[in-house]
Amino acid sequence: MSRPYPDYSVSCDERLGYLPVHWHTVALKVVCTVFPSNVDKHSHEGELPVRLCNYTDVYYNDVITAGLPFMEATATPEEIAKFTLRADDVIFTKDSETADDIGISALVADDIGEIVCGYHLSIARPSGPVIGGFVKRVFDSHASKGYFETRASGLTRVGLGQYAVSNLPIPLPPLAEQQAIAAFLDRETGKIDALVEEQRRLIALLKEKRQAVISHAVTKGLDPSAPMKPSGIDWLGDVPAHWEVRRLRHVSPAITVGIVVEPSKYYVEKGVPALRSLNVRPGRISTDNLVYISNDSNDELSKSKLRAGDIVAVRTGQPGTAAVIPPELDGCNCIDLIIIRGGVQISSDYLTWFLSADAALRQFAEGSGGAIQLHFNVGTASNLIIVLPPRAEQDRLLAFIAKEASKIDSLVEEAERAIALLQERRAALISAAVTGKIDVRETAGVEAA
Repeated sequence: MSRPYPDYSVSCDERLGYLPVHWHTVALKVVCTVFPSNVDKHSHEGELPVRLCNYTDVYYNDVITAGLPFMEATATPEEIAKFTLRADDVIFTKDSETADDIGISALVADDIGEIVCGYHLSIARPSGPVIGGFVKRVFDSHASKGYFETRASGLTRVGLGQYAVSNLPIPLPPLAEQQAIAAFLDRETGKIDALVEEQRRLIALLKEKRQAVISHAVTKGLDPSAPMKPSGIDWLGDVPAHWEVRRLRHVSPAITVGIVVEPSKYYVEKGVPALRSLNVRPGRISTDNLVYISNDSNDELSKSKLRAGDIVAVRTGQPGTAAVIPPELDGCNCIDLIIIRGGVQISSDYLTWFLSADAALRQFAEGSGGAIQLHFNVGTASNLIIVLPPRAEQDRLLAFIAKEASKIDSLVEEAERAIALLQERRAALISAAVTGKIDVRETAGVEAA
């Protein structure tokens, strides 16, 4: 286990705190040449073809390697000469939609070929007694992230000016210690990243299991010994003999759509809530970011007025995502959502689960090359083939699905908490190492200064 250094002194930057006495603090510009790229992702006639390292390549990777799927673009000879990446360069985001996405960095590995740095990124190229692997980890530290957040400016998009970037405070140990710290962090963060990936694989498997439980329950039932019959639909196969296969329009008394023509013209500061797609989560309604329409508009737009027990389903983005309207939202309205009114033959809650099952998702995808189509309309909803158990059996299925889904959801939440703790540990370890709060020299056999 790493220990503190024997002696510390106060640094000249409060974010760095105390540093080992033989370390220094310098501005980034003292040890690196720092410059932003202006090469955009478009191809222009008369320019030379290049492979471009863009924003997402940096955002999602700690290291830029030759195997990444770089995009094709063009650049002038002067841009190629200036912005072609070199081994040990550190590339970082200089502007983004939010301040916490500023200063996300990646280290350029050796021998990646002729790759040009793209727009919205800057390069920090070591030119003094510093290695890129250490600079990258300084960018990852709490101190640097705090520095970037306080100096980023802008309204619709935030960014860093060249002065702020160039004057980022860098704690500077001797080169041998930088190499030891970089090697230590590569090894330890690699272990943490492997654990995070294990948890992500677990989450994916749990979600697959959840989907399988729901899909089997609403198409095959809970009794494995129940007599079965052909559904008449190849992809659906056999269903319980006492269940019906129906079109949704035959069991729902009304299927319509919310406000679709210039909904914003009805918005008021306070009034009747109007749900949008962002308010519809799988199986529940979120009241965050509600918009409102007047009472008169709500009466005028009575076709899309909602009742408690109605189902609203998303039309675009994640079509079919559905939830039941709770009693407290009875009488509200909705914008660009499919509205399905429950009938005496089918429970609204049961139908909501069915809409999330594979049998429904397959139908949403038909006619769009195998991908879920971007638009779920009234026609698709009306013609949706559903498997309909008797009403009493629907209630038993609901209880079973809710219980099983809840157990799986708890395991997913536990795995997500584990990921959050691992990521906190990772960030804390990086910050401690690059500011000298732990001494990792023994791990690399570096002599004490």
